[in-house]
Amino acid sequence: MDTAHVTYLGGLRTEATHVRSGRTIQTDAPPDNQGLGDAFSPSDLLSTSLASCMMTIMGIAARDKDIPLNGLKARVIKHMTPAPRRVERIAVHLELSGAGLGDREKAILENAARTCPVARSLREDLVQDIHFNYV
Repeated sequence: MDTAHVTYLGGLRTEATHVRSGRTIQTDAPPDNQGLGDAFSPSDLLSTSLASCMMTIMGIAARDKDIPLNGLKARVIKHMTPAPRRVERIAVHLELSGAGLGDREKAILENAARTCPVARSLREDLVQDIHFNYV
């Protein structure tokens, strides 16, 4: 079964439709690559997918191990190389409540994040700069 259908809208924009749900997202080229930056760029989605995947797998681990997962949020910073353009580093700053979390629970959550499918699928030379902040 198809995952998505993507249509080029012109003007360096695309629209992707998730086949199963019918939901759509649009992309736009960033200003530093001849676009307007009015939506996520494809490389923004790549970088953001890393954080979303980490958080999803942390959620599964937390549910399965009965670990509280409160206030989880992430800040993503994408670093590009000059020509040829590519993502060279993705910094993900994960923040969550540390109340009630011991070293064992933190290790479980951090391992879940670092071993999510997207993290394992990215090139080995793409730096994944991951930070955990327990507040």
